[in-house]
Amino acid sequence: MTQYTLYLLLLALVAAERIAELVTARRNAAWSLERGGREVGRGHYPAMVALHTALLAGCVLEPWLADRAFLPVLGWTALAAALAAQGLRWWCVATLGPRWNTRVIVVPGLPLVASGPYRLLRHPNYVAVVVEGFALPLVHSAWWTAVAFTTANAVLLKVRIRCEDTALAESRAAAPLVGAAP
Repeated sequence: MTQYTLYLLLLALVAAERIAELVTARRNAAWSLERGGREVGRGHYPAMVALHTALLAGCVLEPWLADRAFLPVLGWTALAAALAAQGLRWWCVATLGPRWNTRVIVVPGLPLVASGPYRLLRHPNYVAVVVEGFALPLVHSAWWTAVAFTTANAVLLKVRIRCEDTALAESRAAAPLVGAAP
């Protein structure tokens, strides 16, 4: 088996992981909506889906079309980083439980989660996305894909984080104070 074939197998596993994320997100969205959750930021979601799809397509196409070689030091280091990003992502999913989603859905009255990776970082899931988006293409020397995704993702994450932070702040402001007199 060639290194490129092994890389395609890795990308197929990442694609399967993405499908598992979407299944989890759909189940969690139903949970949130049943509890009065409100989705915000729908406008940027299609761009996010397109960008992540383009990442996987670029990872497949660039090494093949540009005849990129597997560079062991870079490839193994990038693979370790991509796997660490997956671990961080699923730690976020486990920590948030049914509140985790690929969409921004806020359930009124729920406190912010401050455990797991959220006790260390404000947006650990996005750290995982940034690391994976840069590392996964570099596993097989897809430089252009790594740079293009990272650049576009920085713009998208600026919008996404602002949307999420605003929605969470509005939800907290609208929530009644625990223990307040009526």
